[in-house]
Amino acid sequence: MRNGSPHWGLGLVDHSPQQAAGEPTVRPTIASEIARYLETGESDPRHDAWPSESFMARARQAREDLRGALVTEVVRRSEGAERPVLPSPSETMALTRRKTEPMIRGLFPRAEQEIVLDLVQRSVVFLTPSNIEAVLLDESFDGAAWDMANLYLGSIGAELLGPEAPTIVGMSQEARCYVSPAYFDRDEPFAIFIVHEVAHIFHNCKRRTAGLPFTRRREWMLDIAFRKRETFAYACEAYASIRERSSRASERPDLARQFAACFTTSDERVVPAEVADIVMEATGRRNGWKVILERCAPQRCET
Repeated sequence: MRNGSPHWGLGLVDHSPQQAAGEPTVRPTIASEIARYLETGESDPRHDAWPSESFMARARQAREDLRGALVTEVVRRSEGAERPVLPSPSETMALTRRKTEPMIRGLFPRAEQEIVLDLVQRSVVFLTPSNIEAVLLDESFDGAAWDMANLYLGSIGAELLGPEAPTIVGMSQEARCYVSPAYFDRDEPFAIFIVHEVAHIFHNCKRRTAGLPFTRRREWMLDIAFRKRETFAYACEAYASIRERSSRASERPDLARQFAACFTTSDERVVPAEVADIVMEATGRRNGWKVILERCAPQRCET
């Protein structure tokens, strides 16, 4: 279930399996499923509204109908919106490399650094009127496509799709970071959003996909505990900002204390005091990136 409890607006039927004994099952309609998806980003994994005995046929038609409706609605809400001025692809690549290179060189061995840098500098995609349709149609997951649609709509000042639509300036999917032009409007002293999103690539993308050596026990680019993923990204973002704002290593602990005093987040997956403690420890070590990785690694059971 996405984003907490489901919303059954627009006269929709709750077709969840929790029904009273003996009560007949009400089959959802295609129209109600499309309306539900546009409002909440939720879709039925069984695709029961689509009339076919074949699951694959239902899934194919449901995808076409849901994504087609999503693109149509995004285009409708985008009409008349001002087109943002964005960096060129080469400028985006240069910006991404400049912001993320210290992190990559701190987290990966020398033999892997250029491979990771090449992957990362091509990973950031700004959502624009010219690419939004292709991005929404190509995304594998319905919920992620809905989030991307809202990211784009929010970036151009258009109405979001539903009451629980996320107000975000970027998101990561596998080896891609989708970024809003609003990234350039942020005025937060310890925010480097590209670093935050790229940090998520390291647990979303497999080493094999990235072209890195891998084993059965070493599958992902970096080994980060599931419950520590957001903690890792926030710590990387803050530490990158502190490094960027300091001319000497001796200045970093004071900046870390400033960060601890002002850092808050509504993200329930993150404990601000823990992020602040990790960042403080990182500023006191020669390679603070390794500290962040160690603090966010899975706990190994002793044998």
